[in-house]
Amino acid sequence: MNPEDPNRKPPCKREDALAVLKRLREGGHVAYFAGGCVRDSLLGLEAKDWDVATDAPPGRVRELFASTQAVGAAFGVILVRNGQSVVEVATFRADGDYEDGRRPSSVRFTSAEEDARRRDFTINGLFLDPLEDRIIDYVGGREDLAARLIRAIGAPAERFAEDHLRLLRAVRFAARFGFEIEPATAAAIASLANRVKGISPERIGDELRLMLTPPTRNVAWTLLWNLGLGREIFRFLPDLPQRVDFNRSIFLGLHSQRSITFGLALAAATLCVRLQAGDTLSLLTKPEISRSVRAMRQALRISNDESDEMAETLAGLEPLLQPQPPSLAQKKRFLARSTSPQSRLLMDAMAKIGLHAERIADLQPDLIELSKHEVAPPPLIDGDDLIADGLSAGPKFRRILDSVYDAQLEGRISTKEEALTLAKSI
Repeated sequence: MNPEDPNRKPPCKREDALAVLKRLREGGHVAYFAGGCVRDSLLGLEAKDWDVATDAPPGRVRELFASTQAVGAAFGVILVRNGQSVVEVATFRADGDYEDGRRPSSVRFTSAEEDARRRDFTINGLFLDPLEDRIIDYVGGREDLAARLIRAIGAPAERFAEDHLRLLRAVRFAARFGFEIEPATAAAIASLANRVKGISPERIGDELRLMLTPPTRNVAWTLLWNLGLGREIFRFLPDLPQRVDFNRSIFLGLHSQRSITFGLALAAATLCVRLQAGDTLSLLTKPEISRSVRAMRQALRISNDESDEMAETLAGLEPLLQPQPPSLAQKKRFLARSTSPQSRLLMDAMAKIGLHAERIADLQPDLIELSKHEVAPPPLIDGDDLIADGLSAGPKFRRILDSVYDAQLEGRISTKEEALTLAKSI
C-alpha cells in the first residue's frame, strides 16, 4: 500500500505503531519505521502515518497479532489493529518485473537493504530504529534531505518505467518540501513524460488534488509544465499550447498561505492553459466552460461536485467582466452564488497578473460592501403568481421572473403588487 495514497487507511498514532514494532522485535524479528514517517521526522514535520517494515513474513505477522487484515498479503502488506490505530506492517521485499507501469508482477521477501533499493526516491528509502534512535540509510537519503534534493533510487529511467505514477510523485514531493529535483532524475521525467498517458485518470486526479490545492500549488504547476507533464495530463483541453507562459499563470496570482478547493484549482488550471489561446471572456462562455469541464472529466475522472464547482466558479465571472460594467442586480446575483468565494479568489489572481485588473479593482469595494447585506431575498412573485394573475405559462416566464427579480434586487420594486404590475408590462 502506497504511504502517500490519499485513499489509504486513516492515519495511525506513533505510540500504537511503536507497540506493534516492539511486539515484532519480541517475536524475534527485525522491525523498523519506514518511508514517509522517517522522512517527515527528519525534516521536523509531523508525520501523519507510522508504517512498520519487518523481516517477518505476512503469515507470521498474522500469528503475532489478534486483529489483522490482509489487504496486500501477496505484496507483504498486513494491517494490524492496535489501540486507536490501524498500523501498516510490510515485509521487506524485492520486486519482480513491472509489466503494466503500476505494480510488480511478483515479489520475494528479502532484507531491509534490498527493500530500500526498490523504493522510489532516496528520501523515502530511510528506516528508523526507534528503540536505538538510529537511522538506517542504504540509499543516501539523509544526504539528499540535507541537500534538499528529490533523487530517484538507482537508475531514474528504470524507477519511472516501473511505476509511471512516480513521475507525478516527484513533482509533488519537490513542491511540498521546496526541494529541487536532481538533474538526472528531472531529465528522466522529461524524457518519459508521455508515460503519464498510461496512468489511470483517477490516479492522476488523486495526485493533482494533493499537488494543486496546498499553498505550494504554483511551484507544482510550474514543474508540471517545465518537465513536459502538463501537456500530457491536460491533453484533452481545447487549443492546448505547447508551453504555458508562467507570467500569465493564474496560479502565480493565486498565491496564499491557505489551501484551496480542487474545483477552484481546476478552474485556475483551465484558465492557465486556455489563456494562451485567446481572450479571457471567450473562455467564460457556457459552451467553452462545458468543453473544458468535459475535458477535465476525461483527463481526471473528477467527481460531479468537483466539475460543478469548476464550472460555476468560471461561469460566475463572465457577467462581471464584460465591457459593460455589471448592474447592481448582477453583482448581487454573483454574491448569492455558492461558488462566489472561489470566483472572487480567481478574480484576485487574475488582477495580480494584469488580467481585467482595472475592472476587478473597481468591483472589489462594491462586492465587499454588498456582501455585508442580504443579497438573495426571497422573490416577490413566482410562476404560480403569474398564472393566478392571468398569464399563460411558457418559456417567457423565466425571462419575466428574472427581470422582475432584478428590479427587486435593485430596489425599483418592493411589493408583490409592484412586481405583478411590472410582470404584466414585460
